[in-house]
Order: sequence, then structure tokens, then C-alpha cells
Amino acid sequence: MSQQFTQIYQDHYDKVHRLCLGYVNGDEMVAKDLAQDVFIKVWEHLDQFKQKSSIGTWIYRITVNTCLLFIRKNKKGSYSLPDSQEDETNVAEEEKAHQNRLKQMYACIQQLKETERIIILLVLEGLPQKEIADITGHSHQNIRVMVHRIKEKLTKCVTNGI
Repeated sequence: MSQQFTQIYQDHYDKVHRLCLGYVNGDEMVAKDLAQDVFIKVWEHLDQFKQKSSIGTWIYRITVNTCLLFIRKNKKGSYSLPDSQEDETNVAEEEKAHQNRLKQMYACIQQLKETERIIILLVLEGLPQKEIADITGHSHQNIRVMVHRIKEKLTKCVTNGI
């Protein structure tokens, strides 16, 4: 089982980590902790995986549930990025601009309803809409409509500022 788990970890860690980043407003340390929690749960329950869906879909469900539980425990649904302590004078202007755009996008994602946040983070992860429908329990058609509306909301949020 450990060799199987190692392969699963290697195949899915980066995706899980990025998804966690989206939930915690880009906080790298918290995202790593959440990703670790996800893989502890995968390890503990791997023998219970019934293969009714792909292993990736199952891991995404665990990730979403782990992140949502964390968010609910911390400030009831909102998690804010701590102030950066690093010396910003050493950071290149281009990198600062990129980081600001990312922070703004994460802030806009945080303003979405819980279901919308789950869906857009899975879209950003590159999952097909059919798989997102399986993960969230919505119909494929409903996911298509929701993705369109979420993208409109995010565009408006980023364009108009927070």
C-alpha cells in the first residue's frame, strides 16, 4: 500500500496544494499544512476507496472538505492573508505587480459563495466540467452555467477593484 500511496502523492500533491492555496488566500504555509492533512486522510482511508469515481475525484473531494472545515473553524468562512513581513524593497517591481494581481484575484475568489469558490478553484485547476459536476454533485449543465456566472463575477470584481 505504501508504494501505491507514494505514487498517488506524487501524482496529486501539486494539484491539491494549489487548490488549498485558493482557499487560504495564497498563504503558502497554511496551504502546505492543509495539503498534508489531505494526504493523511487519503492514507488513512485509501483502503475504503471504492473506485466509483477516479482517485483524483476522490482526492479532490477530500481536499475541498478539508479546506472548508479549516475555513469554517477560522473566522467562520473567511480567511485573510497575513501581512507580509519580508523586505519589499528587494522585490522586483514586476514580481510585486504579479503578487498584487494574485492577491486581488484571491481576494475576489474569497468573496464568492462557498459553492462558487469550490467550482472556480477546480476550474482553475484544469478539471473538466463533467468531473467538477461529479465532485460537487451538480449536473453538468448546471456547472456550465455556474462557471459562466462565476467568471463574470470575478471579472467585475478584478476590473472594479475590491
